[in-house]
Amino acid sequence: MTMKADISEPRRRGGWKIAAAIGAATLLLAAMALDTKVVVLGSEEDLREQAFSPERYGVETFPSVRGSIRDRAIPAAELAEAVLADRTAAAETYGVGSGTGAVIPVRLAGTMGEAKSGIYTVEVPDMPDEITVRVQTGPAINGTELRDATGDIEFGQFKNQIEFQNAGAALNDAMKAEVLGDIDTAALSGREVEITGAFRLINPKNWLITPVEMAVK
Repeated sequence: MTMKADISEPRRRGGWKIAAAIGAATLLLAAMALDTKVVVLGSEEDLREQAFSPERYGVETFPSVRGSIRDRAIPAAELAEAVLADRTAAAETYGVGSGTGAVIPVRLAGTMGEAKSGIYTVEVPDMPDEITVRVQTGPAINGTELRDATGDIEFGQFKNQIEFQNAGAALNDAMKAEVLGDIDTAALSGREVEITGAFRLINPKNWLITPVEMAVK
């Protein structure tokens, strides 16, 4: 008697495995599609996807920082009275942040004195004698007052501490280019100026202002 092998069953099993594999692959592709975000080149999301650029960040962010400081700036003589009366209350009322000192926006008009390493003293009418007002004009602009002045720029918005520090330096660079770029900062002694800026309230009798606006007469 001749025996015939039944090959239909293995074929059916093989076909089932292939179909199952195709189905699994299809489900995987569908899941990947749902999890995939389409980013248009040149869009805002595309810029966020790119590596952090301090220079771009400074140029894009400085206008809003300047606007916030300008809108909240307190006349220097008025602020001086509040600071000398109660430093803590003045910081809470007018400043942003705490820690090493609240950052306070201020505006003033006065006469530039002598400079040391790019930092000028400023004689401001009606200011108490015990308060020294200074403004930094470069070439080096130091500190993170511009980064910290609004309260809107926080560490959590950046990948790490290096990016956070670079953001502060980038804002200083953007300010220097836009505000001080056309001013002969080496020849300001004796000149009348109008300044809007911010300083960190560490010593209430010694203010070091980082400007966001400066007009020289």
